[in-house]
Amino acid sequence: MNFDLEKFKVHGEPLIYGAMISIALASIGIVVGLTVFRKWGWLWREWLTTVDHKRIGVMYILAALLMLFRGGIDALMMRLQTAAPDMKFLDAQHYNEVFTTHGLIMILFMAMPFIIGLMNVVVPLQIGARDVAFPRLNAVSFWLFFFGAMLLNISFVIGGSPDAGWSAYFPLASLEFSPTVGNNYYSLALQISGIGTLITGVNFIVTILKMRAPGMKLMRMPMFTWSVLITNVIIVFAFPVLTVALALMMFDRLFGSQFFTMANGGMDMLWANLFWVWGHPEVYIVILPAFGIYSEIIATFSKKNLYGYTSMVASMLIISLLSFVVWAHHFYTMGQGVMVNSFFSISTMAIAVPTGVKIFNWLFTLRKGRISFTTPMLYSLAFIPIFTIGGVTGVMLAMASADYQYHNTMFLVAHFHYVLIPGAVFAVIAGFHYWFPKVFGFRLNERLGKHAFWWIIISFNVAFFPLFILGLMGMTRRMYTYSAETGFGPLNMISFAGALGLAIGFAILVYNIYWSTRYMPRDKTGDPWDARTLEWATHSPIPEYNFAVVPNVKSLDAFWAMKYDKQPLFEDQITKIHMPSNTGKPFVLGVVFFFLGFFLVFSMWIPAIVAGIGVLIVLAAMSFDRDHGFYIPADKVIKTEKKLGGGTL
Repeated sequence: MNFDLEKFKVHGEPLIYGAMISIALASIGIVVGLTVFRKWGWLWREWLTTVDHKRIGVMYILAALLMLFRGGIDALMMRLQTAAPDMKFLDAQHYNEVFTTHGLIMILFMAMPFIIGLMNVVVPLQIGARDVAFPRLNAVSFWLFFFGAMLLNISFVIGGSPDAGWSAYFPLASLEFSPTVGNNYYSLALQISGIGTLITGVNFIVTILKMRAPGMKLMRMPMFTWSVLITNVIIVFAFPVLTVALALMMFDRLFGSQFFTMANGGMDMLWANLFWVWGHPEVYIVILPAFGIYSEIIATFSKKNLYGYTSMVASMLIISLLSFVVWAHHFYTMGQGVMVNSFFSISTMAIAVPTGVKIFNWLFTLRKGRISFTTPMLYSLAFIPIFTIGGVTGVMLAMASADYQYHNTMFLVAHFHYVLIPGAVFAVIAGFHYWFPKVFGFRLNERLGKHAFWWIIISFNVAFFPLFILGLMGMTRRMYTYSAETGFGPLNMISFAGALGLAIGFAILVYNIYWSTRYMPRDKTGDPWDARTLEWATHSPIPEYNFAVVPNVKSLDAFWAMKYDKQPLFEDQITKIHMPSNTGKPFVLGVVFFFLGFFLVFSMWIPAIVAGIGVLIVLAAMSFDRDHGFYIPADKVIKTEKKLGGGTL
């Protein structure tokens, strides 16, 4: 084995040296803090070994917030580099790495885990379950995601980041044109985290289909749970395609195979097709749960049941089907011919129809409602017009002939930010505010929340609307510099100002978490919003067993019916409750997978083989683990319920 230390080094950028120092200092600070306050045991028992869906959800959300910070810094660096002509803040290579990791992190390691975190916290509660179907697999899912994310994030200080764009088109992503290890990180980190996401998909499908409370038929499920079910079906069908494509990419780069080359029988367009067969359903993997979040919030703060429940479910099912037959609209200009372009143009326009149905359902829910303009409701209301702009520009891009003008310009960049930021980021912020008191027992401060909202909404439009105009003026995406004669400077400077405003908005959001933790009054009701669905029928914060008595559901919005129609919900007696035991094996599996990926990135074959054997050993240990959980005695449950007050007693 040839050990070349030079492959590990990243040279020449003060920003990267600063990042190295900050990572080292932060790591030392964490270790010192845990040691001084004697929290190592607490960290291991309560978090690293947990199988509680609520704690796993919180860890997903914390990881997503961390990735939001990282991806946001990347965005600010890009906007600064293009804020004025002939800027020298980043060189071309560093700019390539920044826009590549920005896309990967924001979509796969921010939006996805934030959605999955909310999914973990909320769905078992909404269906009246004690946990997910496979609690240990849920922990495996998280730790594979987390260590996959960490593997990608160390690339910018060890070896160099991916630099071929978040879509990693070949031949640009091949060894010939990207000889550094950056795209090795891409293929391996995404494989590891993608396996975790695929396991999540299977877990939540089984949970929703098999663990609903008595009486909760499919058409009595909350809309967020419906959106999660459909999303996880998409995950199960889409993510294997990505896993296979990444494995083929790994073989090309590490073992010299020829799947995506332009010679020896390879086909570079095979990668583009495989990537987007996964990539466009991925858009709906993050947006459909967002639709579910908005549906819950709009119904709650309009004090009305959701208008057109059945049509909302049907529209999501249609969107999920159509999401698999639109992928080629991402490369109209790459030579597949008129008939193929026409088919994908029509299918892309067709997917706007069920999306439009949902917009009208939300508007009719709002009609004649007693609307409360809370922070989560403000994000939900702002979503509708801003997302509509993203949708309309998407229909413009769906026209294959017109797309020859729009393709690979800043118009496209503006479009997908107008879809993904209101369609995913606003949703997870709204959901974060909405369900925060359920998890932690107090609301976030409304005044600070609304300050952050207005900064984020206004700054978003200032940052991204000018990009539509720049695209029509001819500015291409991924252009790291330009001359003054192009005339791009003023609008790019306005966009940079908007990016700074977004940073201020997110800083206020973070400060709100700190301020509210210290000063907001604690909620004793479990239902601070006067909500409609089952998650609000238990205590805040939520006990480990979720419900002392499993609810008996007799209608849609069962908790609302209990409060206002006097419909009984908790009819059984409290008995002992079975719970799953904690285990450290998923965490260990994640660590071993991390080292396997790292050694493969640098073609260190002997350590990689050892790590691979370690993965097999941990998997075998998990397979032969005969732990059957434990019971919480009925008297302890009664004692806990009396201590918490209200709720199900």
